[in-house]
Amino acid sequence: MWAIASGIEGNLAAYEAVVADLRKSRQEVENFYLIGDIIGPKVESNRLVKRIQQPRQGEPAPLVCQGWWEEQILILHALGRTGEPTELIDRYGIDMTKTLWDAIDSSTIEWVRSLEFGFVELDCFLIHGSSISVSDELTPTIDPIQAIDRLSRMDANQLFCGRSGLAFEYKIESGSLNSQVQTLDKLTDLTPTVLSPRRIIGVGSVGRIEGKASYTLYYPGSNKLEFKTVRYGAKKGFG
Repeated sequence: MWAIASGIEGNLAAYEAVVADLRKSRQEVENFYLIGDIIGPKVESNRLVKRIQQPRQGEPAPLVCQGWWEEQILILHALGRTGEPTELIDRYGIDMTKTLWDAIDSSTIEWVRSLEFGFVELDCFLIHGSSISVSDELTPTIDPIQAIDRLSRMDANQLFCGRSGLAFEYKIESGSLNSQVQTLDKLTDLTPTVLSPRRIIGVGSVGRIEGKASYTLYYPGSNKLEFKTVRYGAKKGFG
């Protein structure tokens, strides 16, 4: 069994709720993936990272890749793939940009630098956004051609993503696709492509909604999914 989570965003209480839920499981967690947005514009992010780095006895050791917030903090410190925090400022403004800068300490930044871009396991690709970028927000309303493109780029039958914060399953049934290329002087012949069944899975968000942490279980042997919701805080419960 795999546990796949995203969007903790510095919410330590939400992360603890998910880990506690996993410890109650009757099945062993073979892989525990945290696919981005581990940190957020919160000082608590530094404590969360240390907690992830030091799993307790009986807890699965997380496999972590970068997300949108991780990319933004690297850009702010001139360590990212682009030079200016334009996307961060446009989305949240200067005040939030300064809050993020002040919240994340140097040891957390070094940890973020060490993270993978994504994971490939079996026929699965696990990433925060998509193979295009961590900002690529895949949702249940994605155009089928765009969905096929995102899956084909990594030759994956299943893409697990977390950028949208939504928990969903988007299926592409088997079929065929014809494509052509238009050059300056001619149009190429039709190229048929046979499509096998594929799907995109949104894994939910652990920390974005206070008191409600959502994540996904995947069973490689049976190819089944289970979307989980853990309620924590004053009004606890499970869904």
